[in-house]
Amino acid sequence: MTLIKSGRLYIIGAGYAGQNLANEIKNKGIFGEVVAFLDDDPLKIGKRIENIPVLGPINDVAKILRLHPADTAIIAIPDASREYLGELYRILKNTGFDKIRILPGISQIVEGEAHLIQTRSIDPQDLLGRTPVTVNLKQSLQYLRGKRVLVTGAGGSIGSEISRQLLSAGAARLYLLGHGENAIYQIDKELRLLQEEGVGEKTIIVPIIGDLRDRNHMVWIFAHLKADVVFHAAAYKHVPMMEENPVAAIENNLFGTDNLIYASRKHQVKRFVHVSTDKAVEPVSVYSVSKFLCEELVMKAARESDSSAFMIVRFGNVLGSRGSVMPLFQKQIEKGGPVTVTHPEMRRWFMTIPEACSLVLRAGGVGENGKLYLLDMGEPVRIKDLAEQMIRFYGLEPEKDINIEYVGMRRGERLDEKLSWDSEHIELTDFDRILNVDRSKFKGIEIDIILEKLRPICFFALDAVDKYRNSALLRDILKEYFKLSE
Repeated sequence: MTLIKSGRLYIIGAGYAGQNLANEIKNKGIFGEVVAFLDDDPLKIGKRIENIPVLGPINDVAKILRLHPADTAIIAIPDASREYLGELYRILKNTGFDKIRILPGISQIVEGEAHLIQTRSIDPQDLLGRTPVTVNLKQSLQYLRGKRVLVTGAGGSIGSEISRQLLSAGAARLYLLGHGENAIYQIDKELRLLQEEGVGEKTIIVPIIGDLRDRNHMVWIFAHLKADVVFHAAAYKHVPMMEENPVAAIENNLFGTDNLIYASRKHQVKRFVHVSTDKAVEPVSVYSVSKFLCEELVMKAARESDSSAFMIVRFGNVLGSRGSVMPLFQKQIEKGGPVTVTHPEMRRWFMTIPEACSLVLRAGGVGENGKLYLLDMGEPVRIKDLAEQMIRFYGLEPEKDINIEYVGMRRGERLDEKLSWDSEHIELTDFDRILNVDRSKFKGIEIDIILEKLRPICFFALDAVDKYRNSALLRDILKEYFKLSE
């Protein structure tokens, strides 16, 4: 928590969430004093809530505020649109607020319960893109109540947010699986702190360090954990990095997923939700091939399974993930530029991490065995436009204060991504922004044959020493089936 003890706090929004924060701040007595609510609701303006005045309209009253250097604004309107948040941000910055914090979106505020620990400094991703869909977590996570839930890649961008939201599921146990010690340590400590502050329900959190590439360990883990549901978010994701390390991409993503599916089936996991990507469509890089083959593995498991439900949730880029351009742009802007963009016409679909994870969790509950679900990503965004918006977020002008430099596409990249193959048919479902992908006309691939061809490259065998870690051979094998970029 970075709120200054002696600071004065202005809560933007006098609704239920804002009142929750004011009460918590008053009860704790260590994070400063709430001097006023700012709100646009004429029914609240001029009143006092818990003896705190409600001032407004926000745009008018902000012009006459006399701020102290330590004053902080907390935006507590979890259902605010992107447009309104952008307007509030500009008003608060023009007023002189240097410290602006925000509550997460309404999909993360369960039954109106907002907590101070959930606030964080406002970020460009809060203002960019479309307004996220509202998902009632309490309702959509009912299927996980009392269950043992395992998240792979729990220390990553997607896995960690899935884990945060799972605090509200009422699960008996939440297993955080990953092979990065520091990342699992961080999310484990964060979740425990959130629980201590009243976020979510009582769930036993179990951190687990393990490597998906070790089949024996995966089987051992599943035999002891007896997990009911698996959310598989672990993967190497950086396209150019995986082009430089293609064997690692196949070994971790493809064979890791194969091992996970094997252990899940052997120990009768009830639901298996695989997190996929738009890059798995018509793949041109080793990373994207690995993700397409993972989809094929999950579909194969679904066909062969009698008692478990195996499904896929595919979506495009997420704003602010470790592998996305946003963290890079932020660092480049903070050092004075230039901001590097691959190509002026490169486009990507974007969704916030919390929205994507809420929809993944919901799809995991309503989804059926053998189904592939696609998240409705809206319209693609030019990376150039995203860079310009981020520069302006910091109060600077593109090409005046911060230059944009075009560096060219690297191997494995393409100007646009597709969300589905031409032979896949997209259908609406009863659930907002969750689409069903009809694959009845999709021609699959001989996944078992490909696995056997790739296995000696990823795993040492005495009778195939010359194949071990042979990246040229790996690419040649993949080119038999896919049009890899050169």
